[in-house]
Amino acid sequence: MKYYIIAGERSGDLHASNLIKQLRKQDPEADIRGWGGDMMQEAGMHLVKHYQEMAFMGFAEAAANFFKILGFLRECKEDITAYKPDVIILVDYAGFNMRIAKFAKEHGLKVFYYISPKIWAWNQGRVHKIKRLVDRMFVIMPFEEAFYGRFDYKVDYIGNPVADSVNDHVVTPDFRSRNHIHNNKPIIALLPGSRKQEIENMLEVMLSVLPSFRDYQFIVAGVSDFSKEYYEQYNKDPNIKIIYDQTYDLLSHAKAALVTSGTATLETALFGVPQVVCYKTSAISYAIGKRVIKVPYISLVNLIADKPVVTELIQEDFTAKKIVAELKNILFDKYALQKQMEGYALVRQRIGEHRTAERAAELMVGYLKEKV
Repeated sequence: MKYYIIAGERSGDLHASNLIKQLRKQDPEADIRGWGGDMMQEAGMHLVKHYQEMAFMGFAEAAANFFKILGFLRECKEDITAYKPDVIILVDYAGFNMRIAKFAKEHGLKVFYYISPKIWAWNQGRVHKIKRLVDRMFVIMPFEEAFYGRFDYKVDYIGNPVADSVNDHVVTPDFRSRNHIHNNKPIIALLPGSRKQEIENMLEVMLSVLPSFRDYQFIVAGVSDFSKEYYEQYNKDPNIKIIYDQTYDLLSHAKAALVTSGTATLETALFGVPQVVCYKTSAISYAIGKRVIKVPYISLVNLIADKPVVTELIQEDFTAKKIVAELKNILFDKYALQKQMEGYALVRQRIGEHRTAERAAELMVGYLKEKV
């Protein structure tokens, strides 16, 4: 069968690449084409457009690039029309992908959604649009099945791919020596995000707390999408190290972490690393977000636990002074640390044990064979 897959950011690229590998096991003759990243291409997909060209963050940033996005949509629709896939598999990235879903249904194409848009967070009425446009929804948050159930829409909970990735990770034995990391100083990991706007908003403030923790070594989790020089413009201290594409190894050795809100908060929790969640965006995007977002937390950890497991420092609360206070809390207060670890255990329990990509591929190919 012919599969057209669309992912619009780094985490989607990772999860879609694992799905592609499993689809090829279920359907060895699979022909796969789409928009995404290097990992999807390496897994065997013909890459039409790289997600880096489409990485717009926040309401204001998306609005500023409105006409560019329209051009991408037109290009994508034309490519789908020429390719004539048996199914379009959309991976998160709701603003773009829901428009593709509408186009697909208008043209009689089957639509699967892998990793639901976060409609439970804002504008929950979009569930009716999803029911109309998406043939099968595959969700990765344990609370999403019940959410969709309230609207009489049956979805498949397939576990969480982050849990699979963390469970499968084997720590690199020479991680410290290879990266010239001191053995006698505990590590505080900084995870500023993988998008340019995130790094620009987060990293400098994260780094500013180093003078309060001279007994620790700060290591930035860099991504190779950006050069060494790009990261170093925010780093004025030679004692701060930047390592690239080794986040899981870094978390395996970290004593604590400062983490930009997103998938990384869940990864950090599953590694059992105490964390402070941080987030800052443009004033306009934040003002819009405050009006429309309907959930009490922004971190996946707190959302899954349905209670405040990790501290969230958002917008005006994201200051060096507050970071220092919260970091000291999880490093030196045994009670605070114990409460966070108990919350992490609850998150693991609620996610459960699954092989997410494998389960999703089995269901997808089965549904296609059934013509469902």
